[in-house]
Parts: sequence; C-alpha cells; structure tokens
Amino acid sequence: MPPEMQIKAEAEKGWARSVKDGFDGFTGRGTVREGSPWTGLGAVVEREFNDNLTSVRMRLLQALVFVTGFAAAYAAIGQIKDTVGEDPFVFLKIFTVSKEPLPSFLAFLGFLIPIVSITLGFDAVNGEFGRRTMSRILAQPIYRDALLVGKFIAGLATLSVFLVALWLFMMGLGILLIGLPPSGEEIARSLLFLLAAIAYGGVWLAIAILFSIVFRSTATSALASLSLWLLFAVFWPMIGAMIAGVISPIDPFDPRTQIAAFETQQALERLSPNTLFAETAMALLNPSTRTFGLVMMSQLQGMVRGAPLPLSQSLLLIWPQLACLIAGLLVLFTMAYVAFQRQEVRA
Repeated sequence: MPPEMQIKAEAEKGWARSVKDGFDGFTGRGTVREGSPWTGLGAVVEREFNDNLTSVRMRLLQALVFVTGFAAAYAAIGQIKDTVGEDPFVFLKIFTVSKEPLPSFLAFLGFLIPIVSITLGFDAVNGEFGRRTMSRILAQPIYRDALLVGKFIAGLATLSVFLVALWLFMMGLGILLIGLPPSGEEIARSLLFLLAAIAYGGVWLAIAILFSIVFRSTATSALASLSLWLLFAVFWPMIGAMIAGVISPIDPFDPRTQIAAFETQQALERLSPNTLFAETAMALLNPSTRTFGLVMMSQLQGMVRGAPLPLSQSLLLIWPQLACLIAGLLVLFTMAYVAFQRQEVRA
C-alpha cells in the first residue's frame, strides 16, 4: 500500500475510534456513530437525579410547597368535616375546597408545579457551558442523545418523586384529620390526578430545557421560561378573548355568533397547559363535572342533576386534555433534542 493511502487509512481508523468513544459529541454533524447512542444514559440519570435531590434550591422549594400544601389542606379539612355524611367523594375535596384567605390545594399546585419544573431545567444545558464541563462530558463515551435524555429523565423523576411524596402526605393528612379512609374510586381519581400533574410539570420541564439550549445565559433562559409561564397563567385568557373577537365577531342579533365566539375562545385558551391541567383536575377531583363548554337545554334532558359521573365517563371527558399534555411534553422535548443535536459545543 502506498504511504499516502496508509496514512489515510490510519486517519480513518482513528476517527472511527474517536466516534466510538463519543468524540462526535463536539459537532454532531457528518459522523457515523458506532455502538448504542444510549451508552452512559444510566450514569447521566444517576448524577443528575442525585444533584437535583441534594441541591439547596430544591430543598427550599420542597419546604415551601409542603408548608403551603399543609396549610391549604388543613384549612380545607376544617371546611369539609361537616359534609362527611353527605358527600360520597369527601376525600377529594381536600384538593379542591378553599378557605379564605388561602386558595385551594389545587390552585397552589397549578402555581407551584411550573416553578419547580423550571427550577429543574432552566440551566440543564447552558449550566454545563457556564461551568465549562460540556466538552469534558462529551469527551467520555457519552453521546448527546444520552446526555439530554438523561437530564430530562432525571428531572422528570425528581418531579415525580416530589409529587408522589406530596400526594402521600395529603392522603395521610386526610385520613388522620377526617378519620375516614378514601374509597377505591377516590384513590383511582387521585392517582390519575397525580399522573396529570406529572405530565403538566413535564411540559414546563421540557420548555425550560429547550430555553436552556437556545440561550447560553442561565439568567436569560430562566427569565424566558418564567415569562412564558406568566403569559399563560395570567394574560392568556385575555389574549384569547381578544383574538376570538377578531376571528369570530359577535352579532348582538344572532345568538349563533355568540356561541361561535365562545367556542373559539375556549379553543384558544386550551393552547395553554395551565388550562388543560385545570380542566383535567376539575373533572377528576369533582365527579359532578359533566362538561367544560356550553350546554344546550336539549342536552340536559334525561340527566340527573348533581349525580356524580363514574370514573369511566370522567376519563372520556378529559382524555383530550390529558392526551394534549402528554403530546405537548413529547413535542417540546423533541424540539429541544433537535436544537441540541444541531448546536456547536465548542462555540
């Protein structure tokens, strides 16, 4: 073999070995990887999960959420003790009943879950750049796939552990103070509510990770995530009403235009994960919820007023909202995945 051909062959073998060892993580372009892209996934998940559970900011947030949750639950239990013999789903009211000046536990969760999720993800990627550890991590036998997926799984696992512990705390507090165990359907509904809360938090975790990839500054990614949360939590209903007025103008002499405007506004509001989570929680924790939109008089015929829906019917009512939450989580994480694969690490 001529010397120049031998040098080229050795160079190709060396590049193949570097790709196999994970050095393709620097650019992520034009390389053919060898081995599983999930090599090192377990190590990333373990490291990130331990860091999340032991960080000071997470402990502060956990203390805040547990204190506020205890206050809201204690106030709610004081309100519902008189309805034990009247309501078959009295245990679920721990999550929904409020007592002035405290809001309900559900309102607390809708406010605090995005904060916890954003805290877990706003510096997931740009924090590695800030500490100058990204190149060192990708120099190990760890691909970008395993790094990003591991960070997301660790964040979602931390959020799940946090919410499961809070759910167990609320159930134990309810049994202790009410003196009655929950029924099987109440446990099933509360577990489905727990699943919806995890999916809701996963959406905001994916948003925070996406912004941590797009912006190199951790302060900018945190501010962008919080700004988007504030938009959906406070301003989106007003924005949806204004857009609906433009898309479906109301004619005061035509009732059908009012119905069309309301349906358009409702569809726009459901672009917000806050609205999807609120509707899902309402149907699961309040079995008497039958619809989220307008109800015609013809649709009320044959209904028993005040009768709770069985769990199967409540699931039929909220499956679009729950499916949209899970789909939003997957779409947002896919966007983050693509953006991270295209990013130049050495820049």
